[in-house]
Amino acid sequence: MKFAFVLFSYFPFGGLQQDMLKIARACHDRNVEVTVFCMEWQGEIPHFIKVVLRSGQGFTKVARRSCFVDQVLEATVNDFDLVLGFNKMPGLDYYYAADYCFAEKAFNERNALYRMTARARQYLDFEASVFGENEDTVALLLSPSQSEEFFRHYHTPSERLVTLPAGIKKDRRYSQDSLAKRMMLRYQFNIGKEELLVLQIGSAFKTKGLDRSLQAFAALPDTLRQNTYFYVIGEDEPEKYLHMASLLGVEKHFKILQGRSDVPDFLQAADVLIHPSIKESAGMVIVEAIVAGLPVLCTDTCGYAFHVKKAEAGYICSSPFQQDELDRQLQSVLRDEAQRQKWKENGIAYGRNNDLYSMPETVAAILVQAASAYVHQA
Repeated sequence: MKFAFVLFSYFPFGGLQQDMLKIARACHDRNVEVTVFCMEWQGEIPHFIKVVLRSGQGFTKVARRSCFVDQVLEATVNDFDLVLGFNKMPGLDYYYAADYCFAEKAFNERNALYRMTARARQYLDFEASVFGENEDTVALLLSPSQSEEFFRHYHTPSERLVTLPAGIKKDRRYSQDSLAKRMMLRYQFNIGKEELLVLQIGSAFKTKGLDRSLQAFAALPDTLRQNTYFYVIGEDEPEKYLHMASLLGVEKHFKILQGRSDVPDFLQAADVLIHPSIKESAGMVIVEAIVAGLPVLCTDTCGYAFHVKKAEAGYICSSPFQQDELDRQLQSVLRDEAQRQKWKENGIAYGRNNDLYSMPETVAAILVQAASAYVHQA
């Protein structure tokens, strides 16, 4: 079998990009040839995929995306058994829904002028081509809340909305060497045994609510803040937030690190994961923190916030977002070691007793079964 995977751009450490590679590997393990079409690829190319670059022509991003879609449609029309998209666009057999419903944002959070922009019109058209009631694309969803939003706007038939299990790596789980990892990383960054570490992980700092986190960190009482560090790991432009930290007077205890491979060690070294995203379809790092035994402080606009509730492994800020609620809860979790310990134990147990790891294999099985059916129909 030959599958085409399509996404606009690939860069290392992006959540969507990592999911794509996990699914590609699972397909490869089932003897499927995977070709990835994209406009841009940064970093090494794994041996189990082939990458085809299509730059897309045009003077604007909208024009280039439209051209790229046309190029991919032409390239995949006869040469592949199935097309899986990781961004919304026409011509997909399956769509991996790592993004939230754009119509929900455009119609509920923006005005009519916003919806008239070329970018918004294109995104709405692309989304309708996937979720429209009379379309054929099957959407692979990451959280139940996505199904509600897409059905509300597009009346997508339920049989075309498939909710997947989580798919985190098992090396995120708490293990026998977790304490050693914690001690080693804290020694590496000169964080004392009695000092506290707040951690935030994720690219696209604005969407992930990094400004909210910084304000909450700056609002800590002086004695508590002087004993606490705030580290951020992610791929984005750091200058704005470093400047913000300076204005808030917390720059000496704040650090932004680019995407890196030792995330499991940071999950063990930290004392709380803060993740106040403005809007997020899932939030894989939330589940990673839970199974690592790291308490989570997040917003209810994260698709995977329900795991925090089910695991009883942290606190969820309710909508509409209130900065003072996040401020209070960050202070509370840092002061209450007993509560952190309880949430840690609950999270570790949740990771051992629930399927939070099989997403790639589940997607591969769905795609192979579907492609086999296509062949038989032909």
